[in-house]
Amino acid sequence: MKPIFIFIYLVFYFLFISLITWLTTRKSDHESFYLGNKKSPWPLVAVGMIGTSISGVTFISVTGMVAAQKFSYIQFVLGLTLGYQVISFVLLPLYYRLQLTSIYTYLDLRFGHKSHKVGSFYFLVARTLGAGARLFLVVEVLNDLVFRFLGIPFELTVAVVIFLIFAYTVKGGIKTIVYTDTIQTALMLLAVVFSLWEIGRLLGHSLPELWNEVSAKGLNQVFTDGTQGFWKNFLSGFFICIGMTGLDQDLMQKNLSMKSIGDAQKNMVSFSLISFFVNLLFLTFGAFLALFIAIHGISLTSPDLNYGEVAMHYFSPLGAVLFIIGLVSISFSSSDSALTALTTSFCLDILGFKPSDPSKVVSRRWVHFGFCLLSFFLIIFLFKGFKNSVINIVYAIGSYTYGPLIGIYAFGLFIKRKVKDSRVPYIAILSALFIISLNGWVGYQNILHGIGKTTFSNWNLLKTFDKLGMVYSSGWGNEIIIYNAGLTFLGLLLFSKADKNFVKI
Repeated sequence: MKPIFIFIYLVFYFLFISLITWLTTRKSDHESFYLGNKKSPWPLVAVGMIGTSISGVTFISVTGMVAAQKFSYIQFVLGLTLGYQVISFVLLPLYYRLQLTSIYTYLDLRFGHKSHKVGSFYFLVARTLGAGARLFLVVEVLNDLVFRFLGIPFELTVAVVIFLIFAYTVKGGIKTIVYTDTIQTALMLLAVVFSLWEIGRLLGHSLPELWNEVSAKGLNQVFTDGTQGFWKNFLSGFFICIGMTGLDQDLMQKNLSMKSIGDAQKNMVSFSLISFFVNLLFLTFGAFLALFIAIHGISLTSPDLNYGEVAMHYFSPLGAVLFIIGLVSISFSSSDSALTALTTSFCLDILGFKPSDPSKVVSRRWVHFGFCLLSFFLIIFLFKGFKNSVINIVYAIGSYTYGPLIGIYAFGLFIKRKVKDSRVPYIAILSALFIISLNGWVGYQNILHGIGKTTFSNWNLLKTFDKLGMVYSSGWGNEIIIYNAGLTFLGLLLFSKADKNFVKI
């Protein structure tokens, strides 16, 4: 399909989103931006959160990595599923009992002002970089498949995409996002289901026949190395879920926009089940896609390009359009709520705004614009030219930022001891820096170990980690979040003291 026709379809798509924005913001006020006036319907939020949590990274990267990693990603997804239950029945009751708007206010109540700031700081760093990486992916694909053929430079594509997100979120915030994300998630799922059918049509097989082919080639293998690495993947998924969902203002802000804790819990449990089957759908399509690429001998420079290249050059015109719409929908679904959550956290946690203060509307909008502008510069100067799978950089960012947050919250919730507020930021930051240094050292030792030139070749602890699948030739993987959380927790425990007057928050 010619790029100009896809461009026209995108224009109609954005006009449709603009109509939804107008309908949902007619009676919006300052408080609507933060919590949607506590009237968000949980079934819509449950569906919309799929788009926020999955993002264009999963849409592109997970489907592309099946050829190399098969279905091993499902081990990680199982950890996510358990993590969602902990969020439902441990964290959400806490947030609702304290009537929080920003979840990092808990740190102020439990530890003090400086702890509150460091918690918010870690979120701001994580989500700013994560949102930039996610936006980069969708812009890269759109530019590669559509806009460069129209003579539109990459920088202008970035600017237009970010402006559109700013335009439909700046007024309504979470109130608008609840509805737009539901629609965008539905469009994404339609695109993937239709793509499954397209692959079958092109290969002349029914879906059951394709599945038999996938099974015969071992592409649906869950334990690619037997059971080695299962606990690493499972526990990484569990801790990443706690950090990147339960301690993330973005996804929790949607849960806090509902009228009761019961609705929020129904939302999370439903979301966890839907999320599991959606990830299974992505992996299934990724296996079909890998089969198609192998049969046609297609050679690509990055697995992130697999879906796009096949959709644009082999699918029917409708299939190509749905791919683009699905990619844009899922990417916008994650990016719009991320930018809204960043604005919320910065306004409430850093600037000290009150959600009910209408005099701060103009300032809040400038903050929102500032984060959009920052995303623009991150994409242009940091992520442009990045050649590896974007999902890896997203999880790496989360491991070093949400890891310390998990340690702080775990200590606050389960340990009845007092820590001096001024020490918490130092412990959290030094823990992350130590893990960064140690990760580089482990990677270095592993490389030397592989060529037989290390004095640590018989180091028992390294051997144990290797048996568990918890080291790589370049260092650790997603399990870094566990080490960050554990080290922060231990640091807080070491510098804590008993307090007879301790009252649990």
